[in-house]
Amino acid sequence: MIERTEHVRWRRAEGCASNACVEVGVLGEHYLIRDSKNPETEPLRFNRQEWMAFLAAARAGDFDF
Repeated sequence: MIERTEHVRWRRAEGCASNACVEVGVLGEHYLIRDSKNPETEPLRFNRQEWMAFLAAARAGDFDF
């Protein structure tokens, strides 16, 4: 389902100096993620539980290479 996102407040990391960053926004009860280089594409959508699990894993270093 494509939902309008033009009123979403998109945020990106303060350290992002280029236009090649991931942006996060909130729409209702969902967390949205999009590529700043392609803002017109449909963002990925996660519920609160999924988003909190992702943040916990990122903080724990589960995605470090």
